[in-house]
Amino acid sequence: MSTRLPVAEPADVRAAAARLIRADGRAFTAVLALNALAAAAGLVGPWLLGRIIDEVRSGGGVAVVDRLALVILVCALAQLVLARAARFVGHRFGERTLARVREEFVERALALPASVVERAGTGDLTARGTADVATVGTTLRDAGPELLISSVQALFLIGAVFVLDPLLGACAVLSQAGIWFALRWYLRRARAGYLAEGAATSEIAEIVSATTSGARTVEAFGLQRRRVAASRDALETSRRTRMYTLYLRCVFFLAVEVSYLLPVTVVLIVGGALHARGAMSLGAVVAAALFLRQLESPLDTVLMRVEQLQSSGASFARVEGLGRAPRAVPSGSPAPADDRIDVRRVRYSYDRGGEVLRGVDLTVRPGERLAVVGPSGAGKTTLSRLLAGIDVPRSGTVTVGGVPIAGLDPEQLRRQVVLVTQEHHVFLGTVRDNLLIAEPAAGDAELWAALAAVGAADWVGELPDGLDTELGSGGGLPEPAKPAESAGRARPGGAPVADGSRAQQLALARVVLADPHTLILDEATALLDPATARHTERALAAVLEGRTVIAIAHRLHTAHDADRVAVMEDGRLTELGTHDSLVAADGAYAALWHSWHGERPRPS
Repeated sequence: MSTRLPVAEPADVRAAAARLIRADGRAFTAVLALNALAAAAGLVGPWLLGRIIDEVRSGGGVAVVDRLALVILVCALAQLVLARAARFVGHRFGERTLARVREEFVERALALPASVVERAGTGDLTARGTADVATVGTTLRDAGPELLISSVQALFLIGAVFVLDPLLGACAVLSQAGIWFALRWYLRRARAGYLAEGAATSEIAEIVSATTSGARTVEAFGLQRRRVAASRDALETSRRTRMYTLYLRCVFFLAVEVSYLLPVTVVLIVGGALHARGAMSLGAVVAAALFLRQLESPLDTVLMRVEQLQSSGASFARVEGLGRAPRAVPSGSPAPADDRIDVRRVRYSYDRGGEVLRGVDLTVRPGERLAVVGPSGAGKTTLSRLLAGIDVPRSGTVTVGGVPIAGLDPEQLRRQVVLVTQEHHVFLGTVRDNLLIAEPAAGDAELWAALAAVGAADWVGELPDGLDTELGSGGGLPEPAKPAESAGRARPGGAPVADGSRAQQLALARVVLADPHTLILDEATALLDPATARHTERALAAVLEGRTVIAIAHRLHTAHDADRVAVMEDGRLTELGTHDSLVAADGAYAALWHSWHGERPRPS
C-alpha cells in the first residue's frame, strides 16, 4: 500500500507563488506596466469614437473627424506594440519562473529519503514531475501573461465607464453579478475536484509502473486478471473525477455566457433614457456601450484562465507539496569516530506488516568482508536497508563510528555506506555522463580504471565512441556493434538492444568511483552469469581492499570467500562465524552449503 506524498495547503501555494514573483520582480513589474499602458491606449478608441459622433451632431467638419481618426489609428498601433511587448516580457518571466519550479522540484525530489519515495510509489512522483509541472509551466508561460493583460484591460474598461457616467458604471457592475455568484460556486468546488483528478492520475501511473516493472512476477503467479481489474478500477476512478470537473466547467461557462449579454443591454437602456432627458450625450452612450462590448473579450479570457488556474493551482499544490515531505538529514551531522558498524537489539516491522527483524545484534569490523545468508523472508534485505541508512529501526540502534547511520547527511552517508541492489538505472547521456554521476571530478584514467575493476573496460572500448557513446532512448545500453547483427538489433532511435548485465556493471563502476568505506551488495551481481559474477565480485574485492564489504549472499561462493558469515533465520541472527567453522558446526549454514553443492548432509 503506497503512502501518498503530501499536498500543499492554499496558503502555502500563495506563499510559493509570491516567492516566485519576488525572485523575478523586475520582469513582473515590467509586465504590469506594459499591460497598463496597452490597456490605456486601448481606451482611447471608443472614447474618441464617441467624440466623433458628438462633433458630427454638433456640425463639425471633415477635418475634425480626420484628426480624431488619426489619433485613434496611432493609439491602436501603440496598443498593438505595447501588448506584444507585454506578452514577450511575460513569456520570458514565465519561462524563467518555470525553470525555477523545475529545479526546485528536482532538488526536493533528490532530497527525499529513499524510504519515502518507495512508500509513495514512483507513479505519484513521476506524475508530479511530468504532468503537474507541465501544467504549471503552461500557466506560467501562457495563462499567466494573458490573465494579467486581460485583468488590467477589464479594470480599465470598467473604470472608463464610471468616468463617463457613474450611474452607467454602477449598472454595468450590477448586471454582472451573475458572474460573481457563478465564480464563487465554481471556486468552492474546483480545488477539491482537480486535486482528486490529479490523485487519480497518479494512481494510474503507479499501477502501470508497478505492473510493467513486475511483469514477469505478474505472469509467473498468474496475476494478470487481478492487475487488469486494478487498472480498470483506477481508470474508472479517473473517469469519474474528470467527469466531475467537466460538469463544473459546463455549469460555470453557461452562467458566464448568459451574464455577458446583460451589461450592454442595461447600459443602452439606461443611457438611452438619460440621453432622451438630455442628461447624457449620444456619443457618451455609444462610448460606454463600446467599452462594455470590448469588456467581453478580456473578461472571457480572465474567466477562462481562472478556470485553468484551478487546474494548475491543484497541480502547483502537488508540486509544492514535495516541500512538506520528510527530508533527508541536513548537512552538518556529527562525523563518525571510525568505520565500525554496530547493530544493537534492532527490531523492525513494515507498515501493516509483522515484525521482520527480532532483536538483531551484529558488529561489522572495518575492512571486513561479511556475507549475510539465509532463506527467503529471513530479513536479509531489511537488514541491508538499515545498514545503508534507508530505513530507521523501530527500536535498537544501527551506528557507524558511534553515530546513527540514518542520522548522517546525504554526502556523509554516500561516502560512508553505499547499498547496491540488482535494480540498476542507465541514465540518458554518454557512458562518461553515467559514470561522472558518482564522481564529477574524475578524469578519463579514473573512469577506465573503474570500468576495468568491474570487467567492463573491454566492451566499453568496443563501443563506437568509447566513453562518449550515447546511450539509447529510454536508458537503453547499447551492445558492441557486430557486423552480422548490428542492423537487425538496432532500435528505431538508433541504439541497439539493452543489456541488463552491462547496466549492472556500469552501476558497480559508479560504486568504485564513489569510493565508499562500506559497500553493501544485495544481489548486486544477480543479472550476471555465475562466472562473470564471481569474477566481478573478486575484482571489486581487490579494488576495495581495506574497505568493508557486506554481501547479501544468494550464491554461496560469496559466503565461502568472505571473512565471516552471518546466518539469518526468521528475523534473527542465528549463526556467525567463518565459512569453515560454520560448516564444521553442522547447523543451518552447513545445510545451506551442502544443498548448494548438491551434497547430502552428514549424519549427526
